[in-house]
Amino acid sequence: MTIILAPMEGLLDFVLRDILTRVGGVDRCVSEFIRITDRLLPSRVFYRIVPELHAGGRTPAGVPVRAQLLGSDPACLADNAGRLAELGPAGIDLNFGCPAKVVNRHGGGAALLDEPEVLLAIVSAVRRAVPAAMPVSAKMRLGFNDGRRAVECALALEAGGAGELVVHARTKADGYRPPAYWERIAEIRSAVGLPVVANGEIWTLDDALRCRAVSGCSALMLGRGMVADPGLAGAIRAFDADPARAPQGLHWPELFPQVAAFWQLVRRTIEPRHQHGRLKQWLNLLRRRFPEAQAAYDAVRTLTDPRDIDRWMATQPVEYGSCDAVVVSV
Repeated sequence: MTIILAPMEGLLDFVLRDILTRVGGVDRCVSEFIRITDRLLPSRVFYRIVPELHAGGRTPAGVPVRAQLLGSDPACLADNAGRLAELGPAGIDLNFGCPAKVVNRHGGGAALLDEPEVLLAIVSAVRRAVPAAMPVSAKMRLGFNDGRRAVECALALEAGGAGELVVHARTKADGYRPPAYWERIAEIRSAVGLPVVANGEIWTLDDALRCRAVSGCSALMLGRGMVADPGLAGAIRAFDADPARAPQGLHWPELFPQVAAFWQLVRRTIEPRHQHGRLKQWLNLLRRRFPEAQAAYDAVRTLTDPRDIDRWMATQPVEYGSCDAVVVSV
């Protein structure tokens, strides 16, 4: 059983990776994508997006982080992968699933799922450019407008040398609308010989169990579900350890110290004008699982001055100053 924390541009950055891996249950993370266009990026760009590179490619909790690259030029991706490999990530992941229009317009992300031959060229070039011992994985959706070429794309990624494949069980056209078509992951898994990880619409323990049953995958990648319920990975592990004992899940008094630690990290590492938005963004997702998060969200919703949020934090039952925030160098 492997549980991977998903890359989520604009949400799941090094700050939230730090907090969620402290909570526990996650085996590995993938960074948000590093966009590669037509030049070799300086090392500082890789360090900025994946500051865990300063710590051996691991979060402060010790969870390894693979750095994700996104682009469409095999040679340029290979050059950048080679430089990135020198910085010591836990592996390199390639993004063939991003549905963002600005990315797709430039031939990146999910747009490449209409060109399996380019997928093959990219993975082959990157695999050759990095040390043999460094893992190279890929993440794909079922397709762009439809999923007719999903198996063909997966086979191309395998032929290029990918050692693991994460499949988000929706097309680009599906976006993030439910449902996720986990049965299509089973088709891909049957066609390839490399490990396949199931991803998409896993919000609860029941979702995770059904996804594993339908897809046939033991490994899962958790994204918004883990952000909304940081105890989800732990609940899955607790069920696997003893299915007869219902997992208790994470309660708000246990989680709030991590929310406070998250705010401390945001205050230290994020530009001030964006700080209030980052806290509201997470609380907004936490409302799905925790009624107390709704009250917290309502309390800070109109606050834009970080100092006002500091004062609100100081009024909460858990002492704000007692939270142990570990800052990764940026």
